[in-house]
Amino acid sequence: MDFELSEKQRDMRGRVKDFIDSVIRPRTADYKKAAQAAEEAGNRWQPNPVIEELKPRAREAGLWNLFMPPHSGQDHVDDSFEFEGKQLSNLEYALCAEEMGRVHWASEVFNCSAPDTGNMEVLYRYGTREQKDRWLTPLMNGEIRSAFLMTEPDVASSDATNIETGIIRDGNEWVLNGRKWWSSGAGDPRCEVAIVMGKSDPDGSRHGSQSMILLPMDTDGVTIERMLSVYGYDHAPHGHAEISLNNVRLPADAILLGEGRGFEIAQGRLGPGRIHHCMRTIGVAEEALEAMCRRLTSRVAFGKYIYQQTVWEERVARARIDIEMSRLLCLKAADMMDRAGNKAAKNEIAMIKVQAPNMALKILDDAIQAHGGGGVSSDHELAATWASIRTLRFADGPDEVHNRAIARNEFAKYTDLKAKPGDTRGPVPTGAGAH
Repeated sequence: MDFELSEKQRDMRGRVKDFIDSVIRPRTADYKKAAQAAEEAGNRWQPNPVIEELKPRAREAGLWNLFMPPHSGQDHVDDSFEFEGKQLSNLEYALCAEEMGRVHWASEVFNCSAPDTGNMEVLYRYGTREQKDRWLTPLMNGEIRSAFLMTEPDVASSDATNIETGIIRDGNEWVLNGRKWWSSGAGDPRCEVAIVMGKSDPDGSRHGSQSMILLPMDTDGVTIERMLSVYGYDHAPHGHAEISLNNVRLPADAILLGEGRGFEIAQGRLGPGRIHHCMRTIGVAEEALEAMCRRLTSRVAFGKYIYQQTVWEERVARARIDIEMSRLLCLKAADMMDRAGNKAAKNEIAMIKVQAPNMALKILDDAIQAHGGGGVSSDHELAATWASIRTLRFADGPDEVHNRAIARNEFAKYTDLKAKPGDTRGPVPTGAGAH
């Protein structure tokens, strides 16, 4: 197994890291000052001017739309050359995304922040030329933002077949009715379009009754009911909204790929999206470990530096071990996606999706403990970062769903999983290791 990075991988990671260290990090104080000024002026839901100032510099440096995937034979793409971005592989992007994760607002500077990344991939792979011209071009240019409306408050959305929002055909129009929440990105005043997943055929098959549709946010019947908070943080100006859709009418050509193909699109979107979060989370964990070590080596308690206490040696050692293991699993998943496809890598994607946020949360918690009372305050970013990462144990599927898939893949090596639940005769042993 070769762990040596290619020249392109080293170059792209180095360029992103250098840009963050030389251009983005030095503006951290300006970023915080601008956010504070906006809050005091009652204008918190406006874009931070520091990010807007740095975007042209990232684009000029050739560090823009890094996530846009290389064209593959499976894509529904006939004009990919016009929407290429940097065309990095998942493995190449993983290395860059880790660096972006070290500064929580860095991704947007490179036009690589969620949910736009996933939405742009959907439009790239499945959109018509007209849909791309209207929405993908301005998204790739950083002129607008977007949202993804999938989760619903009234059903267990971890099973997407439960989704009840209607996307019903009425002549030459689609009519949308339902309620969505955790619609990330909907608070941004630049959010002009959302991709909505809903049920287009109430009597259809389990995985053939859902569709995805493009929704301009200024359409009649779209109401942002409230902005949701995460442990008290509302993540302005990005935000997570609860949105009601009341008799929203859209033209027939707003549908993506075709009626009943929502699950097909979802599988194409969620695989890369899940691992993008994990890539950035590795960087979050590295940053937390650095903050913890700097604190421990500069603070004296009970007559010696805190790092000299045995318990902290154990915690720091565990943090370094867990980061290294998680990074290797993340890179393995990315490499498998590149070489064998998302479906072949589904088990690795599920494993890193569970591992990465749980790993980072433990390190963040230890870093908070190392900072004492300051750790739970807004004097440091640790508490806010913990709250943000905690949401990833739900986003793109909760831990329980991914753990179930991982376990069932393991059980399938030894049993017949087609046995009906509750069958007292137990599973039928199969394969190697069966007795």
